[in-house]
Amino acid sequence: MTSPPTAHEPLSRTARATRTRILEAALRELGRDADSSLGDIAEAAGVARRTVYAHFAGRAALVGGLAAEAGEAIRGAIAVVDASTPRRGPAPDAASALARVVLTLWPVGDRYRTLIGLARQDLEANRVSGLLTPVRDTVAGILARGQRQGVFHTGVPPGPLSRGLEAHILALLDSVNSGTWADDGTGAATTTLIAAGADRDVAASTVHHLRDANQPGCDANQPGCDAR
Repeated sequence: MTSPPTAHEPLSRTARATRTRILEAALRELGRDADSSLGDIAEAAGVARRTVYAHFAGRAALVGGLAAEAGEAIRGAIAVVDASTPRRGPAPDAASALARVVLTLWPVGDRYRTLIGLARQDLEANRVSGLLTPVRDTVAGILARGQRQGVFHTGVPPGPLSRGLEAHILALLDSVNSGTWADDGTGAATTTLIAAGADRDVAASTVHHLRDANQPGCDANQPGCDAR
């Protein structure tokens, strides 16, 4: 059996493509059946089982590879959110900022929601929680600003409230996983704002405004289009 390359050994272009294909197959197969074997994943990826082992020492390492990929996607999404936040002028509206975080991250969470179930048996207890640290810090800052602005309730400090909203979104993603709910992020963003203390109508209008502003073909000069 070939040993997987160590972290300091760069992969060739072909090896990177094969690794990506294996991870994509793993995401599909484990999402379909959490008990899928490495043989099932190898077949779905169109490679020999030994090729999977050349990249991943076993199932735990493969799931760890998916977690690392998810972490990179989460950091990229948060970078997009941070880049859209004005650095000068008055503090941006906290409700819009929180909705933007959820709407930006929902596609990432939806893609990797299989990890929520796999974490119980294949990942270290704190691995999924650790992946969400950048989100948690960003959201806590937005919640603190929203509490100062009077947009969110102040009964729970920003840190614990951020963790509560995180659990709310993970539960929604798990419901999508089980087939009991479906969403494009609109419902998740709206209920997250409401859970944070925003008025129901304000939450709905804020989320729909952001959704409309980001529709393809939206002209920033037209009413309802957000140039950002």
